[in-house]
Amino acid sequence: MVSAVFHSPRDLGDEPAATSKPAAVRRPTTAANEEAAPVTAAPKPAKPPRAPIDWRNLVLSVVAPVLSLALLVGLWAIATQKGGSFPTPAATWDAAVKLFSDPFYSHGPNDQGIGWNILNSLQRVGLGFGLAALVGIPLGFIIGRFDFANRMISPLISLLKPVSPLAWLPIGLLVFKSANPAAIWTIFICSIWPMVVNTAVGVQRVPADYLNVARVLNLSEWKVITKVLLPAVLPYVLTGVRLSVGTAWLVIVAAEMLTGGVGIGFWVWDEWNNLNVAHIIIAIFVIGIVGLLLEWTLVSIAKRFSFAED
Repeated sequence: MVSAVFHSPRDLGDEPAATSKPAAVRRPTTAANEEAAPVTAAPKPAKPPRAPIDWRNLVLSVVAPVLSLALLVGLWAIATQKGGSFPTPAATWDAAVKLFSDPFYSHGPNDQGIGWNILNSLQRVGLGFGLAALVGIPLGFIIGRFDFANRMISPLISLLKPVSPLAWLPIGLLVFKSANPAAIWTIFICSIWPMVVNTAVGVQRVPADYLNVARVLNLSEWKVITKVLLPAVLPYVLTGVRLSVGTAWLVIVAAEMLTGGVGIGFWVWDEWNNLNVAHIIIAIFVIGIVGLLLEWTLVSIAKRFSFAED
């Protein structure tokens, strides 16, 4: 018997074997290979487009104030072009340059530079204003928190608040027997009212739900004031502080004119006695600029604590 043996066509040679490339052998990745591989730099992020210039806001915030100042100087120059006792803008500018070339000279207690006079006035304002804040803000909390205190103290505030600042100066001279404490007393009594009134109004406008939650949680009165009332009332307090510092700076000039000593108010009065009108005009601008800086600083602080929605 013959056994049949079957062979594949490739074995028999009937077809040519298909040629194929050997498979590439993948080498294992090593640390050396990774170091040798080129590192592609990350693409730089595209620069954000520049915001367009808000020309309207620029005109309103810069150009308009400059134009108003130029208008004031122009009217001043026209009014003084024929001469007279009132100095021209150019003469006032020359006097200001000489004055501020040495603002801190000292030739005795009654002859000091304008820089010392400004610093002494700011010191009095700081003391009187600080005492008013220490008394006025807690008093405002008490008036706004307790109805009995509100009914008892509000009539006194309504009676004393309209009194002119200079009317308080003789009381200070009588009590303290000295000009400097009397001026500080005048600042204190005149700048306390805006802080008291604004703080009391802020406390009274706190939503009742806040106080109801505090009552449910059985919070102490101290925690109610520090955790509930103070955050809600802070914008009102800062508004009162801003109004009070403007009042304090306004009062100190008038008080120093009457009490004497070193201060911007006394300096203005002394220059009037010397008939130096140019220095009086310079002092007016200095008083305005310092008051503006004080108010601007407090407005900036108040904006940080404003809860108004955008």
